Formats: sequence, structure tokens, C-alpha cells
Amino acid sequence: MSTIQMLKAAEKRLKGHARRTPMLTSPFLDEIAGRRVLVKAECLQHTGSFKFRGAWSAISALPKDVRKNGVIAYSSGNHAQGVALAAAQHKIKAVIVMPSDAPKIKIENTKALGAKVVFYDRETGSREEAAEKANADGALTLIKPYDDPEVIAGQGSTGIEIVFQAKDLKVRDAEVLVPAGGGGLASGIALALKEYAELLRVRTCEPQDFDDYAHSLRAGRPVVNKRLSGSLCDAIITPTPGLLTFPILNRLAGPGMVVTEDECLHAMALAFHRLRIVLEPGGAAGLAAALFHGDEIDGDAVIAVATGGNVDKEVFEMALSKFGDI
Repeated sequence: MSTIQMLKAAEKRLKGHARRTPMLTSPFLDEIAGRRVLVKAECLQHTGSFKFRGAWSAISALPKDVRKNGVIAYSSGNHAQGVALAAAQHKIKAVIVMPSDAPKIKIENTKALGAKVVFYDRETGSREEAAEKANADGALTLIKPYDDPEVIAGQGSTGIEIVFQAKDLKVRDAEVLVPAGGGGLASGIALALKEYAELLRVRTCEPQDFDDYAHSLRAGRPVVNKRLSGSLCDAIITPTPGLLTFPILNRLAGPGMVVTEDECLHAMALAFHRLRIVLEPGGAAGLAAALFHGDEIDGDAVIAVATGGNVDKEVFEMALSKFGDI
């Protein structure tokens, strides 16, 4: 289980490697939300998402004699790119298992970063089985996308930054809206907030029909989604909460929030026009919740984590076309 000591150690290892991403604001977004909106722009992190933090943390924590054999990971794209870059910077081999329906830009970027990509069918196949087959001799170390203590610790560095950036902006009491797939980022941030700023509270944000965290937090136990694919928010589509992450969020997070795909697309268009940042649908779920579900949020301010910006051109154009008249 990740601990605050692991978070602090991961933050030290990440210094000089991960970017300290900015906290952005816009009076136009404040007006829509009816409160102050602070946007943590993790879409500006290396590889276009927060995932680089956890990947670097996990790989850098491996013993040298283990690390030199290389790593393997499974991901729809953002964790894939984070692991690929972190592995390249450590000069080791990386094999990534990706669903065949992953966005083209994520597949192309993962390959460009030097990783070998192996595909599986999200509906009929198993990423775990595909990873085992690709690592038949067991030489590669599996870097899980969220159920890994060092990955959670690395993602937690985002939370440490949020605490001090919010303080600089004179925000002490607010909800922190985090797009959630397996929950690695949300749980890492929750641990950081518990240590440094208990008046800041995590809320998970998910797309409609893929809201396993919202159901699970309400039930107090992990619940499985009925649907496994078919959402624009590919970055945060997981069947059920993580084994390590759910207990953390069940203890520290508020009720889960649910947004629609159209709300995510609308948030993407607003983020581009008002903040000049590019978001992918899943990465915009927190901002969508902040802007369009204000009645579910407490406080005069809200912090939305913009988790990723790796979006195919066609999807981004669809967002701008549908919601371009700001």
C-alpha cells in the first residue's frame, strides 16, 4: 500500500524529470461554474498526461539489476506513453499491450517513443493474458497502470503541487475533481491532500455508463461496469476500481460525479478557447463536472484536474465544431 513516505520519496525522484504543471484560471469559466475554477493542467505534462509521473516513479524505484531487463505495461494510451518515455530515459526495453481500438495518436506516439506495441481486443480479450503471453519468460517487470504502490506514489506528486498552488491562489477549502479510470491519480492526490490540506477533498469524475467509481463509492464495495467499451473517454474506461486504489478513495474521497460525453466535448472546447489548452474527452471530465454540475459541489472554489490532452484530430475537431460558438 502506498504511504505518504512513498509519495514524498517519489516526489524527490521526480524532481528534474516531471514538469511542475501550471494551475490555470479564467473569469469566463468562473462565470459558467458560478464559482472560482482552478484547472491543474496535467495535459502539459511530458507525453501529454499525468501518467509520466507514475511511470517514472515505478521504473526509478526498481533495483538496477531488475530494471535493466526492461518493463511491460498495458494501457489504452496515456500510461503506455508514460512508460515508454520513462523506459527510454532509463535506456531500457519497453513492451506495451494496447487495445486495438485505442486512439491512433496514442498508438503512434507510443511506438515513436521506442516501445514495442502488442494489441488485444478489449471486448473479447484480456490485457493481463496478452501481457503474460508477451512476457512468457518473465524477464520484464510489469508496471501496472494504477494498482502499483509506486505508480500511486508518483501520481500523488500532482496532489502535492495542487496543495501549494491552491494556497498561492488563496484557496484553502475546495473539492478537487479528478477524472478516474482505475483511480491511481485520484488515490495519490487523496493521500497528498490528507497529509497537507485536509480542507481539500477528492471527487472522482467519470463518463455516464462507465461510472464504476460512483457506484462503488455509493455501495462501499467495488462494482463492475456493464459496458466495457464504446466511449470517447477511452483514457478513463476501466471495468471496476483498482484493488489498491478503491480502499484509499472509499476512505478519503467524496461521492463520485458523472458527466456525459457531450459535457466532456463542451469542456474541451471551453478549455481551448478560454485557457488555450488541448484536452482529450476523458481528460476533460473533471472540468466538465466543475462547469456543468455545480449543484453537486460545495464551496466557493473548485479545482479540476485536466489529466490528458492526447486526442485524435477528428475528435478534437468534433468538439470545436459542436461547441465552438463560445
